[in-house]
Amino acid sequence: MNFRLPGAAALTISVLWLAGCASVPPAATSAAKPAGDKPPVTLRLIAFNDLHGNLESTGLSLPWPDPANREKAIRLSAGGAAYLAGTVQALRAGAKNSLVISSGDMIGGTPLISALFLHESTIDVANRIGVDIATPGNHEFDAGREELLRVLQPGCRTLPADAIFVSCPSGPHPGAKFPHFSANVLKAGGGTLFPPSVVHEVDGVKVGFIGAVTKVTPSIVVPSGVAGLQFIDEAQAINAEAARLKAQGINALVAVIHEGGETGTPGLPLEWNDAGCPRPRGNIFEIVRQLTQDVDVVFSAHTHQGYRCVIGEGANARPVMQATALGRGVSVADLVIDARTGEIDRARTSHRNLPVFNSGSDPALRAAIVASEPEPWASALRAAQPVKAVADTVSMYAAAAAPRANRTVGRIAGNFERSARTDSSAGRLIADAQWQATRAPERGGAEFALMNPGGVRSDLRCAGTPPCNISYGQAFTMQPFGNSLVVMTLSGAEIKRILEDQQREGRRGPSFLIPSSSLTYRWVAAAPYGQRVQDLRIGGQPLDVSREYRLTVNSFMADGGDGVTGLSAGRQRLGGALDIDALADFLAAGAAAGTGATPDPAPRVTLVE
Repeated sequence: MNFRLPGAAALTISVLWLAGCASVPPAATSAAKPAGDKPPVTLRLIAFNDLHGNLESTGLSLPWPDPANREKAIRLSAGGAAYLAGTVQALRAGAKNSLVISSGDMIGGTPLISALFLHESTIDVANRIGVDIATPGNHEFDAGREELLRVLQPGCRTLPADAIFVSCPSGPHPGAKFPHFSANVLKAGGGTLFPPSVVHEVDGVKVGFIGAVTKVTPSIVVPSGVAGLQFIDEAQAINAEAARLKAQGINALVAVIHEGGETGTPGLPLEWNDAGCPRPRGNIFEIVRQLTQDVDVVFSAHTHQGYRCVIGEGANARPVMQATALGRGVSVADLVIDARTGEIDRARTSHRNLPVFNSGSDPALRAAIVASEPEPWASALRAAQPVKAVADTVSMYAAAAAPRANRTVGRIAGNFERSARTDSSAGRLIADAQWQATRAPERGGAEFALMNPGGVRSDLRCAGTPPCNISYGQAFTMQPFGNSLVVMTLSGAEIKRILEDQQREGRRGPSFLIPSSSLTYRWVAAAPYGQRVQDLRIGGQPLDVSREYRLTVNSFMADGGDGVTGLSAGRQRLGGALDIDALADFLAAGAAAGTGATPDPAPRVTLVE
């Protein structure tokens, strides 16, 4: 299968669907003939990751080192699809050959402008930005395999009259005009769900791109949505595909992996272009250690961090890059390829993370950043302008969403934050809303609620000084998955075990579920498994391990999502309202009381180091 790149001369992408399919005949994929004194081939790769449907620029910013004090951070307004498109366009204009890559989580966990339209809006905009190839992330599977495959194809989805979502708001959905690829997502009947790689030919030289998504995907999406799929080890899958491509004479190889890590010192502003890679940690670095040296460049994702690490020594050194998330930055690599051998000259490869400036970027800070950048990156940043066609498309979708997005649903008396060591004020708000929606006997008689931290996608803040009104769009952005509430019965012993499992074997630390105000406990980090949860109280009373309790979770968690498999044992289940409706009702109740919802400053999980 071939994809011709619009507007690019002599560039063709071939999709090689090798796993479980017939091999490509050797004659069709043999290496190019010796090129004599032919000059090297150049190719610019422009990658972004974890867009999460952030098409508008409102509220997006990067933490940037303060030029006056590098140990402090200031906020640089950045992002928005029209500005991302402009940055991409400026970078492409400065290169003879170029390719735009999405490294996963383009959709899923999104604001209303994407989720309301079943992410068709984001796929449409990605086409207009000029995405050439994409690997899926875990969030692409949020609504299940079948819905992912549907949204990538042209056409509209038939929905019931009372659905909260809308398909094809302004005409037929075009589908993705770029291929997805991943080597480590296997179907039960054999073969891969997507092609394991794509091959891009430039000036007679072939470059292979091999994809992978984090192997823990089944534990962080609804398990039923990926039933029948196997997510195998990322490095193992990439290495096997690299060997197949090498056997066909394709010597320039790039890995696009939806898995990540972080670098630097926690609490200090991150310098995302420090090639020395201070304090690297996280799964991506373990994967890279296991990757074949045939892979020359690694684009990563998933952790929403910015880094540009050069891993390895001498001829084995290769860049591992990630450009934060939400369309606020891009990772760029300029490849120099020997036209005779097809090998990437790593010593001559240059790479950089670059911000996506928007209309809100402080002019003085923007000028200082551009002045500090080497060429050719500085020139590209100076030239970048928002792309009107993309801006008009985003405006069209925003207008279609506006009647629902702009509706006031409640009021808050302070800002709710999602970052915390244990449970966050934003998570407490959602958990309290879900408990309140299911406390009544006829609605399930819940005694407490638990919220997964990954489901809290943003802060809930006033634009100015609180108090302020909150719109449906703001509430939806905070909690965008459209899950329903489920009330179930578990014993005290089962509840205790679920909380102990917040730090399972192999985890460096706990991932705390966020409780409603009716559940509190102490987490003793130094205690052994089974004794970390202490003084656990429900409704102010000590937990009775033999008693049965009613609790509320969202449907994602009820199905064992986020690896909370103990919830799968829940009995006497009762379905409830949508989580977004429970939150909107809770905010409305706060407004009716006069003051608005007030952040609870006290953690419900007390951490004892």
